[in-house]
Amino acid sequence: MSDTTTELETLLMQRSLTDAQLLDATAQAADFRILPDATVIKIGGQSIIDRGRAGLYPLVDEIVAARDTHKLLIGTGAGTRARHLYSIAAGLNLPAGVLAQLGSSVADQNAAMLGQLLAKHGIPVVGGAGLSAVPLSLAEVNAVIFSGMPPYKLWMRPSAEGVIPPYRTDAGCFLMAEQFGCKAMIYVKDENGLYTENPKTAKNPTFIPKISVEEMKARGLHDSILEFPVLDLLQNAQHVREVQVINGLVPGNLTRALAGEHVGTLITAR
Repeated sequence: MSDTTTELETLLMQRSLTDAQLLDATAQAADFRILPDATVIKIGGQSIIDRGRAGLYPLVDEIVAARDTHKLLIGTGAGTRARHLYSIAAGLNLPAGVLAQLGSSVADQNAAMLGQLLAKHGIPVVGGAGLSAVPLSLAEVNAVIFSGMPPYKLWMRPSAEGVIPPYRTDAGCFLMAEQFGCKAMIYVKDENGLYTENPKTAKNPTFIPKISVEEMKARGLHDSILEFPVLDLLQNAQHVREVQVINGLVPGNLTRALAGEHVGTLITAR
């Protein structure tokens, strides 16, 4: 290990940060997971939170029960209000970074509302500098809530087409799971998982219980259940090598998924 550290330091002092040998040396460093016992849950904005009491109250009960035995990082999506803001801002020819700021404000609102529902259970909302308190909150109450939008804002990477921010709350929650080295990433939506066609519009779509990123892309399903960048993030991830998409409107699904059951669709890196 000392030889590896010395070599890495030497390369860092002498080479470009994109040098192939330097990048290979960093890859040889020991893998460290910060929160290996935690699970990130992404609560969909349009699919769950926008439904109000009907969508959230049963999930709140499941979360409260689950945190007795699970450590939970709970991210919130943005939903319909963000889409309305995107429509107005895009019509004004504003750039992706501004739209990202607007989308963040809605995800923040949803985190605040979920935080109020869980406040009596001692579960806090964290964000920004407050993320440093995540380990303490997990140690004390086994759960925290965060806004799922990644904090790129004006620094959002532009999309290949249009101005809709490509990295939104699906990506933000995945990045949280990956950077903390969490054991699982669960997306809570309003469908049973991935289908061959949109189940909201197609007559007889076929359910897909498990699929790889490569197969999703080959079959043209890469933007059908998760934001497209999540698939690339998953392929390049060190820690989180699969994600699970479940129907949060079915009572008990979240509890089962947290227990390690195959609920919904599993999307794997390979």
